[in-house]
Amino acid sequence: MREELYKWKYRKLAEVVLENFAKHGIDGHYVESRNEVVPLLEELLPAGSSIAVGGSLTLTETGVLDFLRKGNYNFIDRYTTKDAEERKRVLLESFGADYFLCSANAITVRGEIVQMDGHGTRVAPMIYGPEKVIIIAGINKVVSDLEAARERIKYISPMNARRLNLHTPCTATGICMDCRSNQRICETYVILNDSSAHRDRYLVILVGEDLGL
Repeated sequence: MREELYKWKYRKLAEVVLENFAKHGIDGHYVESRNEVVPLLEELLPAGSSIAVGGSLTLTETGVLDFLRKGNYNFIDRYTTKDAEERKRVLLESFGADYFLCSANAITVRGEIVQMDGHGTRVAPMIYGPEKVIIIAGINKVVSDLEAARERIKYISPMNARRLNLHTPCTATGICMDCRSNQRICETYVILNDSSAHRDRYLVILVGEDLGL
């Protein structure tokens, strides 16, 4: 009973979010399980496409990275670079990709996509460059409004910093210290609230599970 109630709740919540996305020129799709993400991408991504990704636990948890590495795509893989010079080249190459895949830090019920980034390597190509952007996010990323989105990002930032093996004040305390560390990852705050001028560029795949941080 509990599981069915949550499935119902997540589906209804997704319906509202996707309806609000549509009002702002953003396409949306809802799937109940992470296992449905890769089959959906198989339908969406033409063979031979060049595809880049942003840093994301969600892409790992849904099997997207393995799928791209094994598939018939030109995968611009940021995770396999050997040194800083190659990493810079690969990240710049991402701007020319046909598709850019990433997740979101938060999504409001109104249909706003909220991102916090360190060096901007995820948000910059999300905003400009690739022909299409696909954002894959668990239903746990959905919050009531922008203030809740900011609070969510503050809550998860120490975990992201620890995941990246950074030495910031928040990795010692477990809470955001609004630091000025040279390893700070909370530098670029981006809100995508409308894509009416670029319809069909963005697609959000909402998944009815907790994914990522």
